[in-house]
Amino acid sequence: MLRSARLRRDPGPPPPDAHAVAAGHDTRLLSHGARRPRSILLLHGYTHSPAQLDGLAERFFARGYNVLVPRAPGHGLTDPDAHATVTAPALLGYATAALDRIAEMGEETGVVGVSAGAVLATWLAAFRPGVVRRLLVLAPLYAPHPGQVPAAVRVPLQVLYGLRALPDRRNARGYSYRAVAQYLRIVASYPSVFPADGVRHVAAVLSPGDTTVDPRAAFDLPTRLARPAGATLRLDTLPAGLGLAHDIISAHRLGPHAPVLNERYVELYEDTYR
Repeated sequence: MLRSARLRRDPGPPPPDAHAVAAGHDTRLLSHGARRPRSILLLHGYTHSPAQLDGLAERFFARGYNVLVPRAPGHGLTDPDAHATVTAPALLGYATAALDRIAEMGEETGVVGVSAGAVLATWLAAFRPGVVRRLLVLAPLYAPHPGQVPAAVRVPLQVLYGLRALPDRRNARGYSYRAVAQYLRIVASYPSVFPADGVRHVAAVLSPGDTTVDPRAAFDLPTRLARPAGATLRLDTLPAGLGLAHDIISAHRLGPHAPVLNERYVELYEDTYR
């Protein structure tokens, strides 16, 4: 059930959202007006919108990339609770369509994903290996932190909330259990053995203060993806002194550290960070 083949087929485009997009939260396309040597897809986190990645998008654009930051279904809308209605097929449809669009705009294409967006970015790298050449995941939500959801009940809760068999609940961050279960269904659909071709470079970043994601899974999955492909791999833990928790990208969280960290993320993606 968790590894349903239906999640691996072309999921098609996501259904249209029923609510209007909030001002400043819609899809961003930063284009140089022509196909470039490099293009990149940036996927924002759960409960966020493309605005979360404005600083990083501008940094990649300044380096010559064509950049697409699409709005996920149910996100960035005037209804602040619409994100709870997301489904795994709709999320995969949105990510696949966005990758197809940006891949036409660059000779080499890569993906950056934040938190739940990293789940989709990794799925694209696994099932579109001929398209995704570079992958960067920031605080990837492959599994909840053991302090949030003990390992023994993780799969039963994932199934029950994923099938909407239990009434929805929200955690302290405002995350819908049903919505998070959709992302975890996607993780469960990853191949047991990742493709031996495709990605050339993989990087993952985690903050030591993150109590939202499972830190072991955050580094284990990128390693499993990179190894069979012979890709270069960078696993980066941010300095504890920064005081960051799960959100390691939003400008209001980074404060004065934003320019340095955004540059660090670009260099990790390009494998030039020292």
